[in-house]
Amino acid sequence: MSRVLSRGRLPEPADFEAQPDPRLVAGWLEADREARPARVERVRGRFADADVDAYFGVRPENSRYVTGFALRPGEDKVAGNSGWFLIGGDEVVVLADSRYMIQAADEATGCRVFEAYGDLPDRWPELLAGTGARRVAVEAGFVSHGLWQRLAAATPEVELVPVEGWIEADRATKEPAEIERIARACAIADRALAALLLRIKPGVTEAELALDLEWLMRTSGAEALSFEVACLGGAQAALPHGSPREVPIREGEVLLFDFGAQLAGYRSDMTRTLFVGEPAARDVEIYELVARAQRAAIQLIEARLVDGEGVPTGPEVDARARSVIEGDGRWPVFGHGTGHGIGLATHELPTLGKRAAQAPLPSPTVFSVEPGIYLEGETGVRIEDLVAIDAEKGRLEILTHFPRDVLVIGA
Repeated sequence: MSRVLSRGRLPEPADFEAQPDPRLVAGWLEADREARPARVERVRGRFADADVDAYFGVRPENSRYVTGFALRPGEDKVAGNSGWFLIGGDEVVVLADSRYMIQAADEATGCRVFEAYGDLPDRWPELLAGTGARRVAVEAGFVSHGLWQRLAAATPEVELVPVEGWIEADRATKEPAEIERIARACAIADRALAALLLRIKPGVTEAELALDLEWLMRTSGAEALSFEVACLGGAQAALPHGSPREVPIREGEVLLFDFGAQLAGYRSDMTRTLFVGEPAARDVEIYELVARAQRAAIQLIEARLVDGEGVPTGPEVDARARSVIEGDGRWPVFGHGTGHGIGLATHELPTLGKRAAQAPLPSPTVFSVEPGIYLEGETGVRIEDLVAIDAEKGRLEILTHFPRDVLVIGA
């Protein structure tokens, strides 16, 4: 990366794709409807090996993926059993109470809607009766121990079988319409940060900038945020997941933004570390080292795709990014993973870290690449981009287009 700092033309909103046309959004939703039967069949395809007759799920992202029923972010906390689902051998059942019956009938096309009001253990025998199931796979990581016991007691003749990762593994491999939405969600975030740049000046608080960035995303087409905006200045940037404060940003400090937009159910995630006024030489050197680490990880993936050597594993990509920082030796390597999958959830499979699966990354898929360096009490730098890969086509595409150059703003 060049040591020349960007003090001239800054990125502008017009540099990035505009808000998608409603017809395009409608096309994505129709693609989901057409894909759902095959998604359900992939779940059923696991029944024989696991010796089960049905699958019971509660995770909102999984419900949307296989049924089409969609709760707003965080709504699962007040929705009771609504959105929970049962895949049997012949039908898919979606639970809903009176608040969601119309929505479920409209969105979960091809599914039977079963009325439930937070009283699932009482209704469990009736729910299972239509399936004839005697062994039911249950999303064990998302069902409480107490509920598990009550369901087991309600139908002692039915065995509950804990399973994990079935639908999550399917969601890791992305369909074209899913990747398109992630890319356009990235464009919304790109445009929003570009629009924010001229508002960034010493004296403005982290909280004010975070709120401004949220507003810019929402008014540029985001239906929701991927997660709460992080805007962290100076030493606060050493917190990988810090929260904005009512503290003014100061000249000469770094300013780290971690944020994302949600569009038609799919999310983006990006991190940019900017410089407010003349940066310290050390901070620029840290930034350039992080950028080299990110570039090395992406180049490893791209080279393997182009050469036809096969997609690398998550640990291999993680090790490549770390090796750049470790080889430099001046600053500590980041403690978090190099990346994570993204889609209906902000963090999903695949993962790129030391403890990730020792199997090639799935394809096609989308994941983040986000190395960082954090000096407690001093400063922090992270650069995060979303990367889409397609092994069959030998292609890698970076979906976040906001520049990764050193940017000096507010001077």
